[in-house]
Amino acid sequence: MIRQYELVERVKAYDPSTDEDAVNRAYVFAMKAHGSQTRASGDPYFSHPLEVAGILTDMRLDHSTIITALLHDTVEDTGATVADIESLFGNEVGRLVDGVTKLNRIDLQSDSSKQAENFRKLVIAMSEDIRVLLIKLADRLHNMRTLQYILDEEKRKRIAVETMDIYAPLAERIGIQEFRDELEHLAFKELNPDAFDTVLSRLEFLISEGGNIISEIETELVETCSASGLMASITGRKKTPYSVWTKMQRKSVNIEQLSDIVAFRLVVPSVMDCYKALGIIHSAYPVLPGRFKDYISTPKPNGYQSLHTGIIGPKRQRVEIQMRTSDMHDIAELGVAAHWNYKQGEKGAREGRQYRWMRELLEILEQASNPEEFLEHTKLEMYQDQVFSFTPKGDLIALPRGANLVDFAYAVHSEVGDACVSARINGKLRPLTTQLQNGDQVSIDVSKNANPSPLWEQFVVTGKAKAAIRRFVRNQKYEQFCDLGKAILQKTLRRVGIRYSQKLLVQAINVLNYETIEDILAATGEGSLSAQELLHAVMPNGHHNTLIPGDNIVPMAHVKKTDTIPLKGLIPGMAFHYARCCHPLPGERIVGIVTTGKGVTVHTIDCETLEGFQSMPERWLDVSWDIGPDTSRHIGRLGIVLENEPGSLGSVTSIIGKNLGNIINFKIISRSIDFFEMQIDVEVNDIKHLKNIIAVLRAIPVISSVERARG
Repeated sequence: MIRQYELVERVKAYDPSTDEDAVNRAYVFAMKAHGSQTRASGDPYFSHPLEVAGILTDMRLDHSTIITALLHDTVEDTGATVADIESLFGNEVGRLVDGVTKLNRIDLQSDSSKQAENFRKLVIAMSEDIRVLLIKLADRLHNMRTLQYILDEEKRKRIAVETMDIYAPLAERIGIQEFRDELEHLAFKELNPDAFDTVLSRLEFLISEGGNIISEIETELVETCSASGLMASITGRKKTPYSVWTKMQRKSVNIEQLSDIVAFRLVVPSVMDCYKALGIIHSAYPVLPGRFKDYISTPKPNGYQSLHTGIIGPKRQRVEIQMRTSDMHDIAELGVAAHWNYKQGEKGAREGRQYRWMRELLEILEQASNPEEFLEHTKLEMYQDQVFSFTPKGDLIALPRGANLVDFAYAVHSEVGDACVSARINGKLRPLTTQLQNGDQVSIDVSKNANPSPLWEQFVVTGKAKAAIRRFVRNQKYEQFCDLGKAILQKTLRRVGIRYSQKLLVQAINVLNYETIEDILAATGEGSLSAQELLHAVMPNGHHNTLIPGDNIVPMAHVKKTDTIPLKGLIPGMAFHYARCCHPLPGERIVGIVTTGKGVTVHTIDCETLEGFQSMPERWLDVSWDIGPDTSRHIGRLGIVLENEPGSLGSVTSIIGKNLGNIINFKIISRSIDFFEMQIDVEVNDIKHLKNIIAVLRAIPVISSVERARG
């Protein structure tokens, strides 16, 4: 355990102007507050905050951060209060301690909810002051170092999973490589001990087999650089078991096939020397194809800069070499902390919002409907393997590998993503699903009338894009359910001779336990609140008794336009859905079935599925297409029996295309020597359009039969 004077000396060594008295008082305060408390290891509890403070002194952080580290558990685990902290150590320390404390005061039911809520609060806290994250990472690092003392295996695994999913990627995001490597190492050891032991023992064997191979390679590389007049500091290290394991999984190879279980760093005086070193190395040794990466011209989002290359180096060993300046090395090791200015109190040096990735997390936080969704999206956002693309103006956009044009649009700006209609890569128009490659120049075409497609969520990979699309769909569904619910209520009230008004719904808010009138209408449209239940709430005087069950069903021959609920203005897939069993088309007589949580499912009046709802008349709803201009396309299904002759299938598709039908799905049901049977889904305008296509198809000699198909 670090002694009091040792801690003070550590801080003074890099910050002579530090408030020595405040650090001493914080040490004594924390030690007295924790008193006789002990940890799972049996050590005095005070050893934990002291070790956390020690970790942060290695990062050369300001005295306020060190004091906060000493005090970070006092409010949570002792009788001390935030007010006590503020009175003794000032508002800044009080605010930091409060920020760290709030992360632990969570009382939720499930571990997943707890993890999600914890991370949500962490993002909020670190957006106000990035030091909260640094303290939390140091806290988690020391907890992982002592994880083996926790007897509950399930608890150990939960902590390790959270470390691997959240804290290690966060350390990567802010550029603290040493933290990330150690957190991954310790979590991997707990989560997969067999794989850990196997990889570790194999690594040690390969290294030992080569004898003193690392120092020999270091010496030869120094001599190679010196011979060309370049002074370089070179250090070698073996890769961590987890990094080796993940690379084995990703490349599907065994450990002997990996080319870079040993990595070397060349630290040189200037940026020009980095490129000079690259030339010297490539001239002296064979280069491994596809291994060169220039993170100097295109830094990682966390500020990391280096040249990476792979060679068959000295002793015929496959090695990775990283070339960087001393400043780049500091940033690579310490990340955000390397930029820390402890002598100046500018707010900008403390805030987290200045970091682009932090702003993106905050955007996701605003758009997510619950903590679990937020956690899901932010996990997506913290990729390590990235691809770099450019805007037409030359701005660099870093995205996870596998990202597409929609991800790029949302990375530029949320409004650009929402209004995206098409995109070009290197000047050529490409589908929005196209995956990006390093160096692509991308331009996004937008329209003020465009909206995100719900289908985008199926192929985007970034958390920011997924959250924005889900937010739009969620808002659109709510609006659509409100419109549908209002139409259902208007029709229901009309049947009992009552005019719809919002005043009627005011009294129903308390009765039905909803917050707003819009919530009531949305619940009605969604199907979670029936029209009968709503009628009971808005008409407590008993007039609703005049409406008998099933009275909203009217024979289709007698339906007037005012008796039906029009579908026009509603978006398919939101408030209502076309039944896949009958594929209704405009021009056909239709009926709606209220489906809980989904709104209305529209069927043709002769659909066989409706027989299953005969005993539930309250779920039936009269709907209409609402005659008027309709530019949308609808799906009609055809069943075709075709002669098995060369060119027969081409004739069918050609006829459909000439008659302005668009084939979107094709399925062969059966095939024999003479005939084969198929189903074709065709986009058409209405039932008349589909019947025209059927009539033309029946005139083709090679077609034995063609009918409208169901199911």
